[in-house]
Amino acid sequence: MRRTMRSVAAGWMAVALLSGCGGADGLDGDLTDDWAALASPGPFTPVAGVCQVADFTDTVALDAYAPVDCAVPHRVETVHVGAFPAGRADPPATGSPELRGAFAECDAKATGYVGDDWRVGRLRLAVALPARPGWAAGSRWYRCDLSELDTTEVAARVVTRTGSLRGALSGPSRLRLGCQRTTEGGGRVRTLTPVDCGVAHDAEFVGVWQAPDRPYPTKNPDWVPLYAGCRSVLARYVGVPDDADLRFRSGVVVRPPGPGRWRVGDRGVRCYLWLSDRTVTASLKGAGPAGLPVRTK
Repeated sequence: MRRTMRSVAAGWMAVALLSGCGGADGLDGDLTDDWAALASPGPFTPVAGVCQVADFTDTVALDAYAPVDCAVPHRVETVHVGAFPAGRADPPATGSPELRGAFAECDAKATGYVGDDWRVGRLRLAVALPARPGWAAGSRWYRCDLSELDTTEVAARVVTRTGSLRGALSGPSRLRLGCQRTTEGGGRVRTLTPVDCGVAHDAEFVGVWQAPDRPYPTKNPDWVPLYAGCRSVLARYVGVPDDADLRFRSGVVVRPPGPGRWRVGDRGVRCYLWLSDRTVTASLKGAGPAGLPVRTK
């Protein structure tokens, strides 16, 4: 009898404990109905203000997206992320108004990011889009990426750098284009090599001319507006009259973006003065007519 009473008492105690646990702190004993529902997976979107160790690619897949802090050695920095209309079915083609519009926004955002027109430095701006699977999953972003180059000539190579480009051109900077030394061939400038302005040189970067929306120059007449535009930039930079005598003061070197970048909408032409008959050992910025006299020979 004593053993039976103990068994009954233990049974009632177990029931009481279970009942108490069910009501304590609002718990009801069901461990499956108190978890918030997981959000539905959405399309992948990159973020701005981060860097990438790998080289730039025109399209970016989720499994290749590996952002790092810009203090880490890297080759690409994302300065802005924009978006195409959500209802767009296919990625925009090269040369399409949509992709050119994306480049125009990237251009403006990159200029604000670095503190000056990015073209006045050894920088390259490019636009990346989602890879096909990402686009099919609903991604509609475009990414504005800047890279540092070792030169702005055709053979430019991307530099592995540390530190963000934010504000990099807001003042004096080693990235800024300046005085140059040329190599010539066939009566024209073949290459431009940056040098300190205190070293003898025969060329200098004077600014950027924005070309109008026209086909890429392929024939001699097509280049005439580019030279005229850069001469005007040169005149303002040095502080000399923009008149018929300007061509007797200095030659001019024009460096437009390549045909592929032109199709995307890049119209920024880098302009250089060129002293084909002499060298100088100082910058000619603001030098005026005395610094860039009319040549009589």
